[in-house]
Amino acid sequence: MADRDFYEILGVPRTASLEEIQRAYRKLARAHHPDINKDPAAEERFKDISEAYDVLSDPDTRRRYDAFGPDFRQVPEGIDPETWSRARAAGRARAGAGAGAGARRGGRRRGMGPEVGGDFGGGVGGVGGGVGEDIDLEELFGGLFTGAAGRGWGPVPGADQEAELEVSVAEAYHGGRRSIYLAGPHGTRTFEVSIPAGVTDGQRIRLAGQGGRGSAGADAGDLYLVVRVAPDRRYRVDGRDLYVDLPLAPWEAALGATVTLDTPGGAAKVTVPPGTAGGRKLRLRGRGLPHPHGRPGDLFAEARVVVPERLSAEERRLWEELAEVSPFDAREGARSRDGAGRGRTS
Repeated sequence: MADRDFYEILGVPRTASLEEIQRAYRKLARAHHPDINKDPAAEERFKDISEAYDVLSDPDTRRRYDAFGPDFRQVPEGIDPETWSRARAAGRARAGAGAGAGARRGGRRRGMGPEVGGDFGGGVGGVGGGVGEDIDLEELFGGLFTGAAGRGWGPVPGADQEAELEVSVAEAYHGGRRSIYLAGPHGTRTFEVSIPAGVTDGQRIRLAGQGGRGSAGADAGDLYLVVRVAPDRRYRVDGRDLYVDLPLAPWEAALGATVTLDTPGGAAKVTVPPGTAGGRKLRLRGRGLPHPHGRPGDLFAEARVVVPERLSAEERRLWEELAEVSPFDAREGARSRDGAGRGRTS
């Protein structure tokens, strides 16, 4: 992503509210999801959109991003933006002299010590990519990382890390437990994850102390699993609301009916009003994804009128009889609209 601004990616101002960020994400995610948009560039665009939303939808992460910009994941806790800005400025000023300084020191590079962990990497170059490898952080940060006696590096907390966790609609509805495997610099680790019922796309699950390792006995960072609700052949998800097709026979749509519909929470009865046209959405309140601390989402059943592909002789006779006696004209509304439009433009 080449440090593109997250606000720019979502097309929102830096003052945008959480609701504005959510609306922008939903619109862009629907437009660029690889299962919908077949443009080869759509997948990378969707990843950028998702990363921007992950950062800006979390208040704490957004504050760090606003303070430190692209470096926000690498900056240790406890460093204020002004100190970090001075360090970066000093690093840029001295970067050109880094090779010569290294030669004068016999090629010795001064890093942050072992097991800084997570996104830091093993050397100073891992810190946001802005401080040259030969820069002495002890000088730049005024002893912030030194021990009480000024010898060696003091404890540095491990960095927080993120990974994606894809869940099905059923898992998002009911919750459950899942074993996941994440590869890292110290090998593959296995985690038992509790998925809360009602989890939504973009929500983060925190695994305390499972992030980057701290140095000198400092606490490890946290691991955040960013939830992705997988596309489903039956349900479409928008926040906590679910959308599902409701197939209807022509007579059910015309006369009205009570039909049974499968939902993630079990079978539900849907009352179809007489004269229901294809595309009409029938709301089942509270049958969407549950909310652990509030009102659950709704389920919208979208009417799809389905005609039989083959007719028996008796069925054909009845349809033909209906065609003879019915004054209904399915195209009358379209002609009326066309006529009204011509009248306005003439």
